[in-house]
Amino acid sequence: MRIEHDFIGQMEISDEVYYGIQTLRASENFFITNDKLCSYPVFIKSFAQVKKAAALANAQLGLIDEKLKIAICHACDLLIDGKYHDQFIVDMIQGGAGTSTNMNMNEVIANLALEYMGHQKGEYQFCHPNDHVNRSQSTNDAYPSALKIAIYERLSNLVAPMKALRDAFA
Repeated sequence: MRIEHDFIGQMEISDEVYYGIQTLRASENFFITNDKLCSYPVFIKSFAQVKKAAALANAQLGLIDEKLKIAICHACDLLIDGKYHDQFIVDMIQGGAGTSTNMNMNEVIANLALEYMGHQKGEYQFCHPNDHVNRSQSTNDAYPSALKIAIYERLSNLVAPMKALRDAFA
């Protein structure tokens, strides 16, 4: 077990998981549908793509160093490749405008990046979910951007069948 702290207090987090205290609190506070984020792999992939793009831009601007950029991008690539999706435990219906989803993403990426750099999960002084992974981002920008990318990917799979249906009635 590791102990993580936030403004409310502290919680024990299993050493086996890659999410952190904000995600655990959200999963306990917003148990609405039992429809978890892990059930939406295209959205997780899209959100990881947004986070990777932000890390690349932040490094180019000198806002994070090269070591952090590489570690964050590695973590994002793991998610893009479909790994660790079971770590996304927040309910898809939640309070706010995606803040819990954004924090779930930030914490998983931070802890994967920490392991890649040889640190323990939760050693956020080396890669912080907000200060590094979420750098220069707002939930109100990152979340809808990821949604749009996911929708575009899903809709692009419908174009050919819809054309075939149209042509069947032509």
